[in-house]
Parts: sequence; C-alpha cells; structure tokens
Amino acid sequence: MKFLWTTILVNNMDDSLKFYEEIVGLKLVDRFQAGPQMEISFLGEGETKIELIYNENFKDINSGNRVTLGFKVESLDEMLNFIKKKDINIITGPVQPNSKIKYFIIQDPNGVKIQFAEQMTE
Repeated sequence: MKFLWTTILVNNMDDSLKFYEEIVGLKLVDRFQAGPQMEISFLGEGETKIELIYNENFKDINSGNRVTLGFKVESLDEMLNFIKKKDINIITGPVQPNSKIKYFIIQDPNGVKIQFAEQMTE
C-alpha cells in the first residue's frame, strides 16, 4: 500500500492555495470544479501531495488541532526568518527535543498545524 495524499477541507480555496504555494512551497498541480458547490485542488509532486476541498455547504471549518503536517526544511533559521517576515504566528517552538531534529509549528488558514523541521546529520 502507498500513501497518496492528505485531504484538507478549507474555508477559502484562494487563501489556502496561497498559503500552501507561498509558505510551504508546494506547486499547484490541478484545480477543478467537482460539482456546483465544490472545488478541489491538488498540490505537490513526488511523495508530498495535498488535496484541498472547498464546499459551499460547509462553513467555518476548523480542520486542525488533532493533526500536524510535517515538512522538512534545509535551514530552520532561514524558515523562521521567512515566517516572521510574512507575519505568521508561531504557535510552538522552536523546539529541539534531541540532537537529531529541531522544529517549529504554525497553522494554515484552516487551523491545520504545520510543522517545519530540520533534521541534523551526525
């Protein structure tokens, strides 16, 4: 079995696409209407893929709080500076639980926790 993607229900497709493209760095691969009140977008290539679904019938969605999506970064310090320049609130960290990893967590426009992690080599 192979993991395909993570699906997130969103409150606003444009805001969510902007976040995942500009902040996380995922490329928009497909965007289409899936019915009269539903729109779907796919982002990412290779092993990292996210599906965003907007449905006019679902209001005030809070997709987060119980799930965290982790993304590898080459430099946590550079990512911290980038996030601060974008005026995005850091909700956890930076934290270094051991000598092999350090990370911090923000939230996407829908409340999903996004973890940026730098893995250290020994």
